[in-house]
Formats: sequence, C-alpha cells, structure tokens
Amino acid sequence: MELRVLKYFLEIAREGNMTRAAERLHISQPTLSKQMKDLEEELGRKLFVRSNYSLRLTDEGMLLRKRAEDLVEMADKIETEFKGLGEIAGGDVYVGCAESYVIKYLARSVKNLQEEYPNVRCHITSGDTAIVAEKLDKGLLDYAIICEPPDLSKYNYLEMPESDVWGVVIRRDSPLALKEKVTIDDVLELDCNIFCSEQSMQADIPRWCGDKADQLKLSATFNLMYNATIFVREGLGVLFSFEHLANVSEENNLCFRPLEPRLETKLYVIWKKYQMFTPVAQLLLKEIEKEIGG
Repeated sequence: MELRVLKYFLEIAREGNMTRAAERLHISQPTLSKQMKDLEEELGRKLFVRSNYSLRLTDEGMLLRKRAEDLVEMADKIETEFKGLGEIAGGDVYVGCAESYVIKYLARSVKNLQEEYPNVRCHITSGDTAIVAEKLDKGLLDYAIICEPPDLSKYNYLEMPESDVWGVVIRRDSPLALKEKVTIDDVLELDCNIFCSEQSMQADIPRWCGDKADQLKLSATFNLMYNATIFVREGLGVLFSFEHLANVSEENNLCFRPLEPRLETKLYVIWKKYQMFTPVAQLLLKEIEKEIGG
C-alpha cells in the first residue's frame, strides 16, 4: 500500500466525487479510478458506494480514512523533521494543549524562541488529555500539556508552576451570581443543567463534591469552552470551568464564581520516554524549562 495512493483516497473522500478529485490531483479520472479499484482489491473490501454523481465511504472506507489521515500526517511530520535537522534557523514544533490560563508559559516560551529564531512555527492542537495523549503516543506531537498527573511509565514531564482554579460560569441573572463562592448544595438546590468536559466530570468534579457528583444533572459535555459559554449565555444551564477561560465581561452577561471548597488542577508538560527531538523541539523544551523554572 503506497502513501501516494492513500493521499489519492483521502482526496476522493474529501471531495465526494471522483472527477473533482482527479482534477485537484492533476491526474486523469480513469487513472484515479483504477488506483482505487486496485486499493479495494488489495484490502479485500469495498471502500466506496458509487452513484451517478457522487460517492460516499462504506464503513470500511471510513475506517481507512481515519488510519490514512494518521499515516499521511505522520509522513508529513517525518519529512518536516528531517528537513529541519541541523536547521536551527527555523522549523516546526507540534504541541497538544489542554485549555488553560497556565498555557501562558508555553506562549512565553514560544515568543522567546521566535525572537532568536523567527522562522520557528508552532502548531497547537487543543483537546483534553485523551485527545492529545493519543496524538503524542502516535508520534504526531512533540509534547502535550495535560491537566492530570502523567503516566510515569510512559512519559517524562515538567510540572507547571501555577494551578487552574475551578468555578462555575453563569449568567449574571442566575441566583448563583449573588454568591461569592458556590457549593455543591447551592448547585443542587438550583436544580439546573450542568455542562463540563467528560474528563472533568470523571476526574475533577468528584474531588470537589464526592458522591454528590451523581446528583448533578449533566446535560451536555464540551471539550472547548467557548461553545459551552454560548449554551450558558442562552440560558441552558451552568458551566464548570477553569477561571479565565470564559469571557465574563458585563457585555457578555456572564460571570465566574469559584467553588467552595476550593478546587485546583495542576498542568504538566509531557513527552514520551526515550523520545528523539528535532533541534527546534529540543530548543523549545529548554525555553519551557527556563520559563517555568524546571
């Protein structure tokens, strides 16, 4: 199975049309059709359901698309890494990040590095620990910044010097807005819908309220906070979030109240044990170490 053929397959999957894909790839449609037929024969599975004007992926085609995207992304990263070997003037570094105010330390490190090496490019993937750790394990990231203790059997790590503080993001007309701090009984008495990430509902909120977490009416989960704040602003419920992530200006009609008892979460920079870094990735790690005093 050739990487070139997988790239052809992905282009067809994106376009949903063999003719348009062939035009974008600058090859003839018969050639492209034959490549896909050969790929289906090699795998022993139908990858497309064809109609007169379009095509869609079969279940097997959807599986191949996911695997092919990972393989192509990895191949592109390998090519970029080898081009950057010995090229300290610039290069690419890939980092997966949890959403957090503490990411300011990464931003400062990138800024310091780019002041000396202006051609350095930093590619950020945002997501919870499961999302970024999976990409890190696949070799698609150089580092990940996660908000739970790292698996020391797999990763080396640096601990960020600050913690994120938990609270609720609520509308300014919510009864909870009248309180300086919010307890679990305050939330349960309000009997409102709750929003948070799946990770926080499993790992963080139970640390705050223990068995009472099961009484919360979790109605939606989010892995990016901006979309969740829209739900809150529209009056659908209450969002559990780190401080500083939501726009709680008066114009946005939202406010933040910390939890009582206080709940904090530490962040960690992690990378795979025995990992070989590109020169630019190694330089960024040194900048992070200096910035956080590691």
